[in-house]
Amino acid sequence: MKRLLKKLWKDESGATAIEYGLIAGIMAALLVTVLGGFSEKLGLLFDAISDQLETTTEKIKNPTVTE
Repeated sequence: MKRLLKKLWKDESGATAIEYGLIAGIMAALLVTVLGGFSEKLGLLFDAISDQLETTTEKIKNPTVTE
């Protein structure tokens, strides 16, 4: 029994998968935190891009429209 416990204690066969899982979890938490801080600015940026695309689309559909 003692030998089996020593063998299990030294067995590292699942350690790599656990380490990768921990790294992925930490990276995901960091991304959520960082992107959460920029969420308002990112929203404004996407709104500006959307408005510009809409304006350009209208100009292509009706070339006589001016700003």
